[in-house]
Amino acid sequence: QVQLVESGGGLVQAGGSLRLSCAASGRTFSSYAMGWFRRAPGKEREFVAAISWSGSVTYYADSVNVRFTISRDNAKNAAYLQMNSLKPEDTAVYYCAARKYTATRHSSEYGYWGQGTQVTVSS
Repeated sequence: QVQLVESGGGLVQAGGSLRLSCAASGRTFSSYAMGWFRRAPGKEREFVAAISWSGSVTYYADSVNVRFTISRDNAKNAAYLQMNSLKPEDTAVYYCAARKYTATRHSSEYGYWGQGTQVTVSS
């Protein structure tokens, strides 16, 4: 079992940066792949980024590639999403999610979810 808590969201101007954190409980965090997803108002939840249990494999949505960086610190039971060059279209609730071992872009394959953190980018 893994419990996830996101933090770091907020209001930022376009072009700015934010760093989201996902704190995980449990002693087996290092065996879980982590993903970040987002849901914008009136839209479906979409994949943002994912990282394998070891950190050696990462995936990004085309819309955030180069601007966002996913990372993890297994010693701290935490995953991060560094978001640079933010755009108004990045406004959404951001969720972290966990699944065993391999990273994937598909939200249905993640069994553990946080409550989300709001990111608002003003123009």
